[in-house]
Amino acid sequence: MKIKIIIIALIMSTISSFAQTKINLHSFKVTDIEGKQFDLASLKGKKVLVVNTASKCGLTPQYKQLEELYKTYGGNKFVIIGFPANNFLSQEPGTDKEIKSFCEKNYGVTFPMMSKISVKGDDIHDLYKWLTQKSLNGVMDAPIEWNFQKFMIDEKGNFVGMVSPKEKPDCDKIVSWIKGK
Repeated sequence: MKIKIIIIALIMSTISSFAQTKINLHSFKVTDIEGKQFDLASLKGKKVLVVNTASKCGLTPQYKQLEELYKTYGGNKFVIIGFPANNFLSQEPGTDKEIKSFCEKNYGVTFPMMSKISVKGDDIHDLYKWLTQKSLNGVMDAPIEWNFQKFMIDEKGNFVGMVSPKEKPDCDKIVSWIKGK
């Protein structure tokens, strides 16, 4: 009888620890625009703004505002991560090499850019599943509306909110969040 109780207690303990394992930004590994693995756990301690980007979109000039935001606040406490995606009207048709060249040449982008992924649909990247589904991120459903949707992640890797594509990267909501107000 004691053995049964011990086994049941061990099983319950194991189930409990699995239930407490929480997925967050730091749980993911992605590929950067150079083709190298990028462990998002390396961003622990920083606020992260995750943005799906495109080079041939009416919102593409947001690259300039993103870069200005990164130059102003980026460093040990804040980073922007760009994820090119071709999910809306084929507005990101280029290769990673072409995207990188476009961003550097036209907007002077220095914030980290990742390899092109899918941010919606049947082939949605696991990171974007987490970002867009309340059942996974614990905060809200945030389906991708268009290019340049912005996701705010706290220093512990937790999803804290989303800003629509139409809102500029330097809007009050994002700047106040970065500053901790």
